[in-house]
Amino acid sequence: MSLRSCQSQKNVKSSEFQYHEEYIRNARGVEVFACRWIPSSSSPKALVFLCHGYGMECSDFMKECGIRLASAGYAVFGLDYEGHGRSMGSRCYIKKFENVVNDCYDYYTSICAQEEYMEKGRFLYGESMGGAVTLLLHKKDPSFWNGAILVAPMCKISEKVKPHPVVISVLTRVEELIPKWKIVPTKNVIDAAFKDLVKREEVRNNKLIYQEKPRLKTALEMLRTSMNLEDTLHEITMPFFVLHGEADTVTDPEISKALYEKASTRDKTLKLYPGMWHALTSGEPDCNVDLVFADIITWLDLRTADPASLTVTPIRVTTTTTRSIQKVPVKGVSNNSQGRPKRPYLNLLCGLNRGRLVKISKE
Repeated sequence: MSLRSCQSQKNVKSSEFQYHEEYIRNARGVEVFACRWIPSSSSPKALVFLCHGYGMECSDFMKECGIRLASAGYAVFGLDYEGHGRSMGSRCYIKKFENVVNDCYDYYTSICAQEEYMEKGRFLYGESMGGAVTLLLHKKDPSFWNGAILVAPMCKISEKVKPHPVVISVLTRVEELIPKWKIVPTKNVIDAAFKDLVKREEVRNNKLIYQEKPRLKTALEMLRTSMNLEDTLHEITMPFFVLHGEADTVTDPEISKALYEKASTRDKTLKLYPGMWHALTSGEPDCNVDLVFADIITWLDLRTADPASLTVTPIRVTTTTTRSIQKVPVKGVSNNSQGRPKRPYLNLLCGLNRGRLVKISKE
């Protein structure tokens, strides 16, 4: 991956962390958006890499996660998948799920190859579909990551919602003919995932979040990925903490139980939250969100308290991982306001996003 354009910086809480943004070009030549929250006062305890859910994005939707973990001393990095959030590409179109995994792997390992981060512990953080991305990143390079946090992960299809084989067969026959058609019927995920009504409306008003019907190819790629993961859960060997709301109707809590029971690792923790829904970190009342993040940070702190006990696999520094990455500051960006990298060639649609205008692609 190579950096195309720009980085903007904001000291939201200057005593605790700094926020940065940039665009990079993936292996297919598509520009994707990346962001990070870096502790200001000291060297980070470890690195945390975000894998967002289906249709979601990092800079706004996962901002609370970045802020909380950075304030706790962790350097947090996020990437909007191709076609998601501020990244270029057809909106929420996943041609191959492996592309999502490879983009995350290329960018996140390039971060780990930087001199200041080479010896830091590396933890993955995945929510919902991002849980599948996280597990596949682990399977791609099993010894590279020091652990993972999995929030209501998509790693198995519940028997309650698994499509009939005949339906899958019919859809598979036409997926190459109409891959981008938005024809997959689904329930309203936002209504089902976000308990807090105010937060639900904030999500609804975030125009960076995809809220239309899934595209045919995307839905089938997610289905195939989940079914493949379901058959290989025993291959998970890294430490992990899986969290799930017992009242989750988007991803069945039984999924997390199956992961916990079948994974080969000895260092595994499962916590179920009575009465909580799917969006544990963003859709619950504040008191519940505080509880969930306290559990996450406690789990991380226990595994980073003694840096000497963390085994960090040396990264092979190659031309790919160290490809010319020149950060070009955005002119006119103030530390007192969150500037956005400029992309003048985009067809711009303006959406109101928590009181500010954002740029989004038409597709």
